[in-house]
Amino acid sequence: MENDRIRLDEYSLGAEKLWGLPAIAKFLGLSIDAVRDLAKQPDVPIFRPGKRYFAVRSELWRWLRTKPINE
Repeated sequence: MENDRIRLDEYSLGAEKLWGLPAIAKFLGLSIDAVRDLAKQPDVPIFRPGKRYFAVRSELWRWLRTKPINE
């Protein structure tokens, strides 16, 4: 389990902010439409202060870690 966490943390390194739906979708492994729908939910850390969406990697990881794993 610890090795998985280390690999996950290594994968998350890089630019902290993700700008635009395509970048966020790629990071999450989802479609752009799915990310747009997620952004409408108040507990999801995807923001749209103007015309462009953005997210912070560490906030997305924190949010993802609260979600159950579907087996």
